[in-house]
Amino acid sequence: MANTTFYCPLSHEGVLAVRGSDARKFLQGQLTCNLNYLDEAHAGLGARCTPKGRMQSSFRIVLEGDGCLLAMARELLPAQLADLKKYAVFSKATLADESTQWQRFGLQQGDAALQALGLQLPAETHAVARQGSTLAIRVSPGRAELWVAAAAAGQTVEVLAQHLPQGDLDGWLLGQVRAGVGQVFEQTRELFIPQMINLQAVGGVSFKKGCYAGQEIVARMQYLGKLKRRQYRLRLPGGNVPAPGTLLFSPVHASAVGEVVIGASAGDTVELLAVLQADAVEDGNIHLAEAGGAPLEVLDLPYELDRDREIQR
Repeated sequence: MANTTFYCPLSHEGVLAVRGSDARKFLQGQLTCNLNYLDEAHAGLGARCTPKGRMQSSFRIVLEGDGCLLAMARELLPAQLADLKKYAVFSKATLADESTQWQRFGLQQGDAALQALGLQLPAETHAVARQGSTLAIRVSPGRAELWVAAAAAGQTVEVLAQHLPQGDLDGWLLGQVRAGVGQVFEQTRELFIPQMINLQAVGGVSFKKGCYAGQEIVARMQYLGKLKRRQYRLRLPGGNVPAPGTLLFSPVHASAVGEVVIGASAGDTVELLAVLQADAVEDGNIHLAEAGGAPLEVLDLPYELDRDREIQR
């Protein structure tokens, strides 16, 4: 499905809104990304960490109106909203769950549909096009998110259906896996630091901004180069998609060597992103759920890790 043309609702995520004159200043001190890089034409990725550098959430962030919208796994939103409100009490910023106010779609090879909606979206990843309150965001080559005010969703679906067949969420997630973009879900909350899911390689971590929760640990890991676990793309035989957090094993190790980040069906196989120990990858003997479980094959990612380039953000 990842190589075909389709659209699908992004029902697995919710939208957290932070609005007000202090919205960007407030979030700058909370998130791994640098909000100074965001503007009307550019969105981004980011995460919010514990003081120990473990990600509580990851998200796509875009400017909208008098603030910012963060799309994250739906099950993470209530706790993140409640926690952020505690820190926002002295800021001119209001926080709300705007999930019901937005309808979001994933479009695979859907630029013609976007053009029919009056959106000319550049090919550059993280580019944003706007038409009134409607947003389109390029999330990877050939893939875009469409954010529509809920009241206009019906008309938008009519236009989409004229240009694209409707697909399913699994097909969209397969495209995300192939783009190498990891994500935090409830099962993996506070399990990974950002570099473990290669967030710094896809523009989700800034090493030139000020402090935020967990910043010291995240920076130390980048500059000292002591990361022993990172994200890889793998293929699994069969059609059963393992849940995020599913353990991975190697017969030559006494304990688990990694965890699934996200997976999706790819016909008669499954493709997934997983955080793994580097020495287990070198050994090349990785299995799902137990040492004798289904074997996994390591695949290429569409980007290379480059510490010197990454620290320039």
